[in-house]
Amino acid sequence: MNPLTHPAGKAASLLVVASLLLMITGCSARQTTSSPPSTTASKVLRKGVGFTPKSFAAGDFNQFFSLAGQAGGVVMWAGDWLELEIGSGAPSVLVQTASTRGCTPVFAFQFFEPSTGALLRPLDEATMKRYKTAASAFVQKYRPAYLGIGVEVNLLYEKSSSDFEAFVQFYNEVYQSLKGISPTTKVFTIFQLEKMKGLRGGLFGGTNDAAKNEWALLDRFTNSDLAAFTTYPGLIYKDPAAIPADYYTEIAKHTAKPIAFTEIGWHSAASPLGWEGSEDEQSAFVRSFFSLTQDLNPLLELWSFLYDQNTTEPFNSMGLMRQDSSPKTAFNEWVAGS
Repeated sequence: MNPLTHPAGKAASLLVVASLLLMITGCSARQTTSSPPSTTASKVLRKGVGFTPKSFAAGDFNQFFSLAGQAGGVVMWAGDWLELEIGSGAPSVLVQTASTRGCTPVFAFQFFEPSTGALLRPLDEATMKRYKTAASAFVQKYRPAYLGIGVEVNLLYEKSSSDFEAFVQFYNEVYQSLKGISPTTKVFTIFQLEKMKGLRGGLFGGTNDAAKNEWALLDRFTNSDLAAFTTYPGLIYKDPAAIPADYYTEIAKHTAKPIAFTEIGWHSAASPLGWEGSEDEQSAFVRSFFSLTQDLNPLLELWSFLYDQNTTEPFNSMGLMRQDSSPKTAFNEWVAGS
């Protein structure tokens, strides 16, 4: 749902930041320069943020990784699958940065535009071969700890059942290949939680109907090491206090797999009309999220944006920090939460 984690709304390619690597301080004070790149951190981490530096100038890039360490130390990149083919693209830059800065990177490869269901490229034999080759080479080189194949794939199901069916078959093929290369990598796909629950009202513009839930789609991905979701309950509820007590624990009724949240957000601006937010409301949601998910013990809890972004409402005020780099109260709540 987050427009910056999908190819059509993604920030510019990070080819320009490859030269910044040696200028960056890290997610922690620990510096390691003698060991080869590795995507596995030296300690167990689960909280973090999306890969959203304020800009790719050296100072802003440096600040992002410093604050990402405070926010939990996990950093997630999501974008066009074929950016893996770029040797100095964003995924490679993140791996190399994280490996020497004590961060844990998470990657998610996208192949369609969730807002329309349009495939970035036809899922024909030639494209699938490129996708599989790119993913295999990336995993062979970096052995990532977490790897998502597809972002909010239930939205593709809603737009094109035929494309979804093609992806399910292809996903299983890619899963087996990647696990053969790196058995310890957790491979999964990602669902949009509100839509999975049948919630299409609020800012989605439709009607909430739990009978139209999509939980059965979880069973189409038995070859998945965890159940991962994006979640933006502020698109459905006007107040965090309105979120039902079982909003997140319901997931455990539909899967026995470990659970992860790869995008989490709540807006802080006094807009859009009728769905005004505030920084206090955003902070209240952060507290509610940790409380409502504590029994799930999620593997990953990743807030979508570190900074407010220049993007569409209401996502443009979902950062934990303002664009002037000053922290909102939600940042401190996020750092303290568990």
